[in-house]
Amino acid sequence: MKLSGNFDVSGVIVKEDERYQVIDNNSLENLVLSSTSLNPGHSTSGHKHSGQEEVYIFARGSGEMTLVYPNNDEKNFSVTKGDIILVEDDVYHKVSNTSDDELYFVCIFDGKRS
Repeated sequence: MKLSGNFDVSGVIVKEDERYQVIDNNSLENLVLSSTSLNPGHSTSGHKHSGQEEVYIFARGSGEMTLVYPNNDEKNFSVTKGDIILVEDDVYHKVSNTSDDELYFVCIFDGKRS
C-alpha cells in the first residue's frame, strides 16, 4: 500500500455509529491494520491497552489527540495529514475531530483487537 490522496485500508467493518467507522485488515499474522473515518465534531471512545503498543498515521483531515500516561501526565496536541503518533504500552489515547471535514487515520497494532 502506498500513502496517497486516496489512501484507504480494505478490511471488515468492526465498529460503526454516528461518530465513526472502523475497518480492520487482519491479513497479517501478528499485526492489525485498522482505519478510522471520524466524523466532524466527534471523538473516539478513548482507551488504553496493557501489553500493546500502537502507531497512528493520519492520512486526511485534522483534529486533536490526547495521551495520558500511567503517571497521569497528559499531552494534548493537534494532528493533521502526515502526522505519525507512537502510543506506548498502557497509555490512554483518544482522537477528536475538531474540523468540519472527515478525519481519516490508520492504526497499526500487534496482536488482535481486544
